[in-house]
Amino acid sequence: MELINLEDYERAAAGKLPAMVRDYFAGGAGDGITLRRNREAFERIELHYRVLVDVGRRDLSLTLLGQRLAAPLLIAPTAFQRLAHPEGELATVRAAGAARTVMVLSTVSTCPLEEVLAAASAPVWFQLYVFKDRAATVELVRRAEAAGCEALVLTVDVPVQGHREIDIRNRFRLPEGITIANLPDMRELPAAQRGSGLGAYIASHFDPSLTWKDVEWLRSLTELPLVVKGVARADDAVRAVERGVAGVIVSNHGGRQLDGAPAAIAVLPAIADAVAGRAEVLVDGGIRRGTDVVKAIASGARAVLVGRPILWGLAVDGERGVCRVLELLRAELDGAMALCGCPSIADIGRDLLG
Repeated sequence: MELINLEDYERAAAGKLPAMVRDYFAGGAGDGITLRRNREAFERIELHYRVLVDVGRRDLSLTLLGQRLAAPLLIAPTAFQRLAHPEGELATVRAAGAARTVMVLSTVSTCPLEEVLAAASAPVWFQLYVFKDRAATVELVRRAEAAGCEALVLTVDVPVQGHREIDIRNRFRLPEGITIANLPDMRELPAAQRGSGLGAYIASHFDPSLTWKDVEWLRSLTELPLVVKGVARADDAVRAVERGVAGVIVSNHGGRQLDGAPAAIAVLPAIADAVAGRAEVLVDGGIRRGTDVVKAIASGARAVLVGRPILWGLAVDGERGVCRVLELLRAELDGAMALCGCPSIADIGRDLLG
C-alpha cells in the first residue's frame, strides 16, 4: 500500500519494529489520557477560512533564532533512534538538511553528537538534560558548542520519569550494541530485572532538584541561545523569559510524563499571549496533519516540532522515510494555507480560529 500520510507511516512502522521498541516509541504515561488529549484537542479546533484571497504563490519559509527555514516544521528530540534504524540520528540529520529545517538532537542519542553535526547540512540544536554530575552537563555544553550546535534546548519536565507502565511491563532496555553515545561514563541502561531500565537510569542520573536558578546558571555558561522545553503554564513561560531565554517550547513530553496534563495546543494561546513576542514560542505534541500546523501557528506558535512521525519514517525507510514524512507534512501545510486564504506564514492569525 502506498504511504500517503503520517498515520500510514505509523502503521507501517508498527509492522517493522520489535514490540518493545514500538511500545517505547508509541507509549504514554499512566492511562494515556494526555497522549490522547494531544490529538483530540487538535481535532476540536475549527479553521474559519478566508475566501477570494490570491494564494497563487505561497511562501512557507520563516526565520527562527536567526536561521532561515523552509517551513515551520522542526524535528523534535527523540531518544535512541538506532532502535528504529541502524543509522539512527545520522539518517535523521541528513533528512533535516534535505528539508532545510532544524533537527533537535537528544542528549541520549545513539550516535555521538560530533558525528551527527559532521553529517548536518542545516542547523542542529542540542537538547540538554541536567545531570546530578554537573561537570558532565558542562562538558556536554562545551561539546555542543565545539561541534557547531546553534542552540541549546533545556528539557525541564523530567525531574523524574513519568509512570510509563508499558515500559515497566516490557522491562525496557537497549539491545547489545546500542548505547547512549554522548555520555562515556553513563552509556548503559541498568539491567531491567524489574521495571524499566530507562526509569532506573533517569532516577540514577537526572537531577530532580533543578530550579530556575539553574536556568540562569546555564545562561551564564554559554553564548548559545537557550530554549526551555516542557512549559505548560503561562506564568512559567514568563519566568523563562525573565531569565533571558530565546524561546519556550510548549510541550507535555508527548504525553509521556504527567498523565492528566492538558494538551499542549490547549495551553498554547495563553502562553503565547503571556510571552508577547519577547521570545520565540514553539509547540509539540499530537501534530499529524498540515492543518494541525496551521492551528498551532494560529494559536500563537512560530513553528512546531514533530517527534513520533519522524521515528515512524525512520523505521520504514531510514533517511528516505524521514524525508518523506517531512515532505507529506509540508505538502499538507501548503494546501491548508491555500484553502485558509493564507499565502504566507505571517498571514496565519488568531482570526482563523473564529
